[in-house]
Amino acid sequence: MQSLNCQSSPEQTAKFRDLQNKLRDRWHSVDLFDQDDYDIVVIPSFSLDQRELGKIEGFLHYEERLLFSLIRLRNPHTRLIYVTGVPLSPIIIDYYLQLLPGIPFSHARSRLLLLSTYDASLKPLSQKILERPRLVERIRKAIRPGKSYMVCFNSTWFEQELSLKLRIPLLASSPELKYWGSKCGSREIFANCNIPHPDGSQNLENEAELLTATADLWARQPHLTRMVVKLNEGFSGEGNAILDLRPIQKYAPNLVDREATIAAIKSRLENLSFQAKNETWANFSARIPELGAIVEAFIEGEEKRSPSVQGYISPRGEVEILSTHDQILGGPDGQIYLGCRFPANSEYRLKLQELGIKVGQALAAKGAMERYSVDFLAVRQLNTQKWDIQAIEINLRKGGTTHPFMTLKLLTNGDYQLETGSFYSQHGQEKYYIATDNLQKEHYRGLLPTDLMDLIAYHRLHFDTSTKTGTIFHLMGALSEFGKLGLTSIGNSFAEADAIYQRVKKVLDRETEKDNRPSCLTVSPSLPITWSGEE
Repeated sequence: MQSLNCQSSPEQTAKFRDLQNKLRDRWHSVDLFDQDDYDIVVIPSFSLDQRELGKIEGFLHYEERLLFSLIRLRNPHTRLIYVTGVPLSPIIIDYYLQLLPGIPFSHARSRLLLLSTYDASLKPLSQKILERPRLVERIRKAIRPGKSYMVCFNSTWFEQELSLKLRIPLLASSPELKYWGSKCGSREIFANCNIPHPDGSQNLENEAELLTATADLWARQPHLTRMVVKLNEGFSGEGNAILDLRPIQKYAPNLVDREATIAAIKSRLENLSFQAKNETWANFSARIPELGAIVEAFIEGEEKRSPSVQGYISPRGEVEILSTHDQILGGPDGQIYLGCRFPANSEYRLKLQELGIKVGQALAAKGAMERYSVDFLAVRQLNTQKWDIQAIEINLRKGGTTHPFMTLKLLTNGDYQLETGSFYSQHGQEKYYIATDNLQKEHYRGLLPTDLMDLIAYHRLHFDTSTKTGTIFHLMGALSEFGKLGLTSIGNSFAEADAIYQRVKKVLDRETEKDNRPSCLTVSPSLPITWSGEE
């Protein structure tokens, strides 16, 4: 079985390109493609380094992020196959299908095939599928040749091999382009596109190279007080660590010889501020030869935000901006992705679009396709009005902003307006949302998906299809074990979206802090408990 970093044979690569060329031949646009008569095979595999993903609580349930794809069943001709590592609760599927406007539940359900590997291990889902040839054959027999394609979270050799075995094209970039979504590949594209980005290094393969690059960066910028060390394939900021230079300022390169500076930096490595829980230098440093790393200047600022831009590259190489967001970050040093606000601040969202187009065109020239995003830092000093925009990294895959935006788009039938960077519903109403994958509290543990549905119904927390406002929940499978939930709260203003979001939190806190009993079940006569076999 291949690894995430293996290389395919020239013959496999040629066959894969032939399949992808079929997408280029029949592609018109994102919207028109979705309206055609197709079978969509959804493989929500997080095919990233599993030790890094293991730092994220409940990451197996992140396979639920792509459940927005079920809303595509609003097209009465679309059929969808959704594969997961462990079976999804039926009530979660019912929840998404009831969101479909104008489509009978039974009609949509008949066009949905749910499959599972029944494997909760840390392996990528695509690898699990490939290890089960009968499952591969079942998927292949369920799809219509020439009228099917596959989508995934990110593209690796596992997804390529699965595409070849299913004999259907993968709507994603070739795994050969993986480098351009890494930390060092991102910096190379920013440099080639003349996009401002923090001073830093290229790829580092061991501790010695890290020490040398850090000393070089400090010599170039002696005013620095902090630097960021990033594993090349860290996910959601969990692979980042902050190096605080303030305790060793007397060893700055302009004050002592280089050997003394490097020795002082080395003494601080054990005291890095790691963003992942329970991370240590011993473990972190062992990953550097495996994944590679970079070091770059930590951007300081009196007012600092972390916006992002999302783009789309069609199979024909056309670049389109989909959205901008202000990311919500947390963790020890504000490096961990927690959620986002849509749209990004009006003072810089158009600039983000401009820079996002440049990156998209560079990626398209290399043969990339489907979704990409670019993360930035926006810094403004209190005595100025202008934001300084610095590009941080490229994600050549779906990300944390993909599912909330696609949920908004598919539920409202609206459009993103490039001229303003705003989104308008089908009836011309501007839309806003706040989304998170990390609404997590200890007292949420033990809540089952059915309990959450009871709370949604009793407290009217559902999405209102008439006003196109309300909350859509996801990551419901992570709730019971990890006390972790995802949601997207949509409003007609930021204030309304925030009020909807805060109300959900208030209800969940009140209901779970009372005691360990699901109290809502005892107060709602409209929600009787039924037992299997009840007559």
